Amino acid sequence: MAAQFGRRLRKGATTTAVAAIAVAALSASQAPGAAGNPATGQAAAGAKPSPDSAATGNSPYYTDLPPLTTPGVPDASIGLPGDGTTTPVGAAEAGLPATVLDAYKKAQTAIETADPSCRLPWQLLAAIGKVESGQARGGQVDAQGNTTKPIRGPVLNGIGFANISDTDKGEFDGDATYDRAIGPMQFIPSTWARSGKDGNGDGRKDPNNIYDAALAAGHYLCAGSRDMTNPQDRDKAILSYNHSQEYLRTVLSWFEYYKRGTHEVPDGSGVQPTTPDPDSHRNTPSGTGSTTPTTPTTPAPGATKPPVATKPPAKPPTTTKPPTTPAGPVKLQQTSAQKLAAVAGGNFTGRPAVRALNAAGKPVAGVKVDFTVIGATGARFPGNALRTTVTTGKDGTATAPVLAAGRQAGSFVVRATAPGTPAAEFWATVKAAPAPAPKADALARTSQAALKAEAGAAFATAVEVKATADGKALAGATVSAVITGTKGPYFKAADGTAVRTVGGLTTGADGTVTLPKLYAGDTAGTYVLRIVADGVALNVQLTVTAAPTTPPTTPPTTPPTTPPTTTPTTPGTTPTGSPSGTGTPKP
Repeated sequence: MAAQFGRRLRKGATTTAVAAIAVAALSASQAPGAAGNPATGQAAAGAKPSPDSAATGNSPYYTDLPPLTTPGVPDASIGLPGDGTTTPVGAAEAGLPATVLDAYKKAQTAIETADPSCRLPWQLLAAIGKVESGQARGGQVDAQGNTTKPIRGPVLNGIGFANISDTDKGEFDGDATYDRAIGPMQFIPSTWARSGKDGNGDGRKDPNNIYDAALAAGHYLCAGSRDMTNPQDRDKAILSYNHSQEYLRTVLSWFEYYKRGTHEVPDGSGVQPTTPDPDSHRNTPSGTGSTTPTTPTTPAPGATKPPVATKPPAKPPTTTKPPTTPAGPVKLQQTSAQKLAAVAGGNFTGRPAVRALNAAGKPVAGVKVDFTVIGATGARFPGNALRTTVTTGKDGTATAPVLAAGRQAGSFVVRATAPGTPAAEFWATVKAAPAPAPKADALARTSQAALKAEAGAAFATAVEVKATADGKALAGATVSAVITGTKGPYFKAADGTAVRTVGGLTTGADGTVTLPKLYAGDTAGTYVLRIVADGVALNVQLTVTAAPTTPPTTPPTTPPTTPPTTTPTTPGTTPTGSPSGTGTPKP
């Protein structure tokens, strides 16, 4: 964007003739073929830059400068010499349309997650938005962030500006021959095709949507690992948006102004630029941007003061009074410890807290306090955020959410800020986490004796193991043991019941530990005792043999006695079964 043809002429400081000379000189400096300034990085307006040279194609911009007063509360006012009126200069200029302000802050939050090293402040987006479109023409956007009518720059046909042929077939800029800068952040279509973002989650990338345009502008500024807290990186980023030192100075003046305090105003009620716009490419509403010359007054005879320029009477614009904010916070009083400490990988136990006080020392409720992490650190608020906003309660206190320390040891600052008050700072230190305790890398029995027992008996040999790390005895290693199966060997619990798992054992100074006494059980077989220390396992075989069997003792058996069989005899015969000659004769 080449510098704007028109300049804002301060009241009482110039005459019509001076204004004409300034415009003519500036116009001449931007005519086709005017030489560029390699020392400043400003390209000749008549040259044909590459579409990659600037986000906006070096289109014109508004050159209004911020008030010389510090931003005040919405009801503050200041009188201007010579007009006999009071105008709320500081407060009005510091008012940002609600949806536009929300878009800038959401863009900062999104970039803090995507590119935390950029450290992009939303006030820089606001400064660019002010210079490019007057905050979308004073916030003329709907609730979704879409501009109520397109915002387009002049035709980039090489006549007074860059010569950029059409790249979007007129999709965004309505011109199928040449490109035009578009939207509240004034991207040219070719840049938008590469850098466009969806900032409101509707699935579209629309340069005429303030959420999309603000997020795209933020990423564009952060390109190339830039850090916006580094002045050199910040200036390069702004110049990449528009190759003009005048543009850089104008943006930085608004950036510093917004950093001193802003407030929210309803959409459509923001202050619009007053810079004359001969091309009318920004569709300046009637009543603003008038080029009507002022008329010098004729000095009275003997007058010693210079003539004061008078202006034609103008109908004061109808504006909606912005919502009032809590009156008079002038100080943020720290209500928590100023020094914070945490161990890397953990959370800070202390939480930064402040109380907003007015000039009378009374607490002020409803004040939005920003807590910002500043410095090279991995510390973050919830959502991986470097900044979070907390509103003061009835007692005027705002307490930051829990702050995660991150993995990086070192020191940094948490800065609490609120409009119209000096910052309050908390000093935070992250200490390196203690070295982790060594873990066992080997586990072995101290005896190689076989473990055998008869069924029903106990194992005579105790099971002792030794844990080592890097070949050295490891004290304090946690050991557990389990016997596979539901039968066979077991340990005894304190109540005497059989258990097959024990835990909570710890190795001594020599790295050894002895398991509880083992019992064989009643079932013969081979079993496995699995011992584990710090994830290292050792399998030990247990053998249960059957008990020897003894045959039962029984009394000897005798054959049954059979009585002799007798038969009747006759006289003179020998009874059967009696020896011959031994029978007793019958009388």
